[in-house]
Amino acid sequence: MSTEPSALAMVPFVSVDHMMKIVHGTGLQTFLTELAAYIEEDFRRWELFDKTPRIASHSAEGVIELMPTSDGEVYGFKYVNGHPKNTKQGLQTVTAFGLLADVSNGYPVLLSEMTILTALRTAATSALVGRYLAPKGSTTMAIIGNGAQSEFQAHAFKAICGIERVRLYDIDPAATEKCARNLQGSGLAVETFRSPEEAVEGAQIITTATADKQYATILTDNMIGSGVHINAVGGDCPGKTELHRDILLRSDIFVEFPPQTRVEGEIQQLDPEHGVTELWQVMTGAAAGRRDAGQITLFDSVGFAIEDFSALRYIRSKLEPGSNCIELDMLADPDDPRDLFGMLMRAG
Repeated sequence: MSTEPSALAMVPFVSVDHMMKIVHGTGLQTFLTELAAYIEEDFRRWELFDKTPRIASHSAEGVIELMPTSDGEVYGFKYVNGHPKNTKQGLQTVTAFGLLADVSNGYPVLLSEMTILTALRTAATSALVGRYLAPKGSTTMAIIGNGAQSEFQAHAFKAICGIERVRLYDIDPAATEKCARNLQGSGLAVETFRSPEEAVEGAQIITTATADKQYATILTDNMIGSGVHINAVGGDCPGKTELHRDILLRSDIFVEFPPQTRVEGEIQQLDPEHGVTELWQVMTGAAAGRRDAGQITLFDSVGFAIEDFSALRYIRSKLEPGSNCIELDMLADPDDPRDLFGMLMRAG
């Protein structure tokens, strides 16, 4: 009997290098647009999915989370961490990997890096939501917090919402300089500012994407006028917020999955019964999105497992064996399924 791995033992693996090649081979703007379409498709079939708040292990330094879901045919999960102090040690704040499996037999069908993919899906989700909620004809976005997510947000809103100008601010001028440098040649007009008040002036869309794990007030009530869309990305765990409570009270709030967002999002500051609208209802037409030009809309973004499922599903559709993935010998596949021990002994 053979001790060599069979085809059933092999699982496609998309490495960081593979992911970068897929993005470049597809084109960043096309990748973001196609990814958003997969996310929208899954939001429109929201009721088919298993839904549970992510399973989180919190520490003083950060959080490690598992994010599972299934549509009944395919199961997926993502492992992800969030450690804001990591950058001081030359490490990423967020790292991730994910897996898809066939529900009918439990066998994995894809293992993938998700550090880059999470950044892409977060931005694609933000811009997809912006297409439903941002003021009609929006051309200018402010980005408060110019760390690892900022450039992805700018490119996604350009590709999906038609943004033409971005206004940048970060408490660390080096981060703003980095973001502005990376956006050169993007087709976006980029301006940098010394205060968040200056950055948000004249912007129809305001994105907050800061990393510190603390109750913070990145935007104060007096900074927000009527007729804007706020894309609040940074507040994504208990004890971490970016917006003054009074902004929330003036806004129509849209969320992914209320049981998770009420614990992790900006609305952890509000009464548990405060009304919110679920995004899947907006995308299916069951609930209204933006109703008028003067409305303040707020996407209280925390990230949900179905978005990661969509991203993995999209990547699986792009696979070309031997080109942008490798096959890993991950699953024991004995000639006799009942003789796993015999397989082990024959390998000696």
